[in-house]
Amino acid sequence: MYERYFGLSERPFDLTANPRFLFLTARHREALSNLQYGISAHKGLTVLIGEAGTGKTTLVRAAIELQRSQQVHSVFLYNPTLTRPEFYEFLAAGFGLSARAASSKATFLLELSRMVVDRHRAGAVSALIVDEAQSLPHELLEELRLLSNLENNNVKLLPLVLIGQPELSDRLNEASLRQLKQRVGLRCTLTPLDLRETAAYITKRLRIAGGNSADIFTRDAVELVYQRSRGIPRTINVICDNALVTAFAVDVRPVDAGIVGEVAHDFDLDRPPAAAPVVTTPSDPLFEPDPAETTPAAVTAEEPAQAGREIFGEFGKRRRLSFF
Repeated sequence: MYERYFGLSERPFDLTANPRFLFLTARHREALSNLQYGISAHKGLTVLIGEAGTGKTTLVRAAIELQRSQQVHSVFLYNPTLTRPEFYEFLAAGFGLSARAASSKATFLLELSRMVVDRHRAGAVSALIVDEAQSLPHELLEELRLLSNLENNNVKLLPLVLIGQPELSDRLNEASLRQLKQRVGLRCTLTPLDLRETAAYITKRLRIAGGNSADIFTRDAVELVYQRSRGIPRTINVICDNALVTAFAVDVRPVDAGIVGEVAHDFDLDRPPAAAPVVTTPSDPLFEPDPAETTPAAVTAEEPAQAGREIFGEFGKRRRLSFF
C-alpha cells in the first residue's frame, strides 16, 4: 500500500515472526546462543522468558533455521492448550510415529524411545519446543517432566524448550512443579529494547525492506515510538506500520512525531512510561557512543553508527545529537 511511496520493496513492520528481520541485542544474542546450545548439547530443559511481543517466537524460529543443517529435528508446539490425548497425537505426527502411537500412550513412548535413540546414534538430535508455555495445563507440564527422563548415561535424548511470558516463572515456582523446575538446565530472559536499540531496530527493518530510514522517520518520531511502545518490538511494529499508512494517506514524508502521536492515540498508547527519557543537551550520556552496545544480527561493528546517522543525521542540522 505505502511501499512505493516510501521507496520500499516490502512492508518492514509486519507482525509475522520472520527470522529475516531478526534484531539481536546483547540479551537476544545470549538467548539465541542458549537455545542453540540447549538443543545441540542435549541440555534437557531450556526456558526462555519474556513479556509478550519481545521477540521470543522470532528468536526460536531463528534458532531452528540455524540448526536445520545440523541434523536437528524440532517439533514446534505453538498452541499448548491441548488435552493429554491431543498432546500425544500432535507429538506422534510431529515426530513421524505410527498412527497407533497417536492413540496409545504406551505405543507412543515405545516408538519415541526407539526413535530418539536411533537418531542419537546417527549423530542427530530430536527436540520439542513449546511456545506460550505459561498456558500449558498442569497435566501437560507433568507429561513434559516425564518426557525429560528420556536419557542415556551421558545425555538427555529429547531436549525440551519452554518459551513463555513471566507467568511461566510463577508457575515453575509452584511447589507442585518443583521437580520440573529442578530439570531446568538453561534459562534466559528477554527484556524490552532501550532507546538506542529501538532506533537501530527501526533502521534495520527499513534497510532490509530497501528503504533509507532518514528519509522515512524523523528523530522525534523515533523517540515517540519508543516512548509509546515502551520498547516492545511488536508494539513498535504496530505503531510504525500504521504511521507509514497514515503518512501515505495524508501525503507526508518523512513520518513526524505528530503522526506517531495520532497512531498511538488510536491504539490507546497515549501514556508514556513512568521513566520516559528526557532529551536535554548533547552531553546527555544517552547520546554518547556505547562501546558495549550490541549490534543487530549480520551487522558489522561500524553499522550501528551508520544506523543512527540514517535516522538522525539529516535532522541533526536542527538538533545536533547522535545516538551512536
